[in-house]
Amino acid sequence: MISIQNLLNRIRWDKEFGKGEFAIGYFDHVEQKIIRVPFQEIHFEEGNHFSFHLRNSRGELCTIPFHRVKEVYKDSELIWSRSH
Repeated sequence: MISIQNLLNRIRWDKEFGKGEFAIGYFDHVEQKIIRVPFQEIHFEEGNHFSFHLRNSRGELCTIPFHRVKEVYKDSELIWSRSH
């Protein structure tokens, strides 16, 4: 299976593969469930190989470690997952 870091990089940098609407599902420790967010809401920090940033539903900036990503969707179809 492809690592989540490699998949996210492929979405970002492979123009052909990156066509479509992507979303990721990450485990939220506060909500105790998987939260799905559009890929365009994710912010990557150059040189950071462990996490990304996004704003949660309360508008707070959150740092999400890659290991908390549980699902990736392309055009609403699940294309990658790991055990919950």
